[in-house]
Amino acid sequence: MTTQTLNQHDAHAHDGHEHHDASEMKLFGFWVYLMSDLVIFGSLFATYAVLMNGTAGGPTGKEIFELPFILVETFLLLFSSFTYGMAVLAMHKDSLSQVRAWLIVTFILGVGFVSMELYEFHHLIVEGFGPDRSAFLSAFFTLVGTHGLHVTFGLIWMLVMIVQLSTKGLNDMTRPRIMCLSLFWHFLDIVWICVFTFVYLMGVL
Repeated sequence: MTTQTLNQHDAHAHDGHEHHDASEMKLFGFWVYLMSDLVIFGSLFATYAVLMNGTAGGPTGKEIFELPFILVETFLLLFSSFTYGMAVLAMHKDSLSQVRAWLIVTFILGVGFVSMELYEFHHLIVEGFGPDRSAFLSAFFTLVGTHGLHVTFGLIWMLVMIVQLSTKGLNDMTRPRIMCLSLFWHFLDIVWICVFTFVYLMGVL
């Protein structure tokens, strides 16, 4: 093996090591972001816990929450988490077409979730149960709405990823982004389970 060949081999190994380190740093940085997001949601849950009984003579959760409707909404988000997991598995198998297909399915399920949430908000406001009606409703709209905004941001990110995969394929740029979005999406899934349990399920008991 010539000196030139050895140098080329070392250069390729060095580049691969740098790409690996960069990907790990991106994931670590995103974990830090998720922890800060967790603090935000923790504060919103604490605020809701304090204000949930402040109905000011208005409706309680038991009177306005439609649990079957929320169960369908919850199923959409939970299943979207599964389909995103399938996209990650397809990425590890280097199947670009499957990654795109699973991301599109995930996107559709996410749009369904956000659409149902918007319908719920619109229905409550039309009925006169907007965020200005009581402290309870203000805390409810803030908590659930913040989660909905995060899901909407995730959908925009997902749409960008679908376009990038179509133009750039699976490479050192798109793979870490898919993994970061995976962490974000599953995080929102876990937060929603807490919202469903603490806000809706306990609210109708």
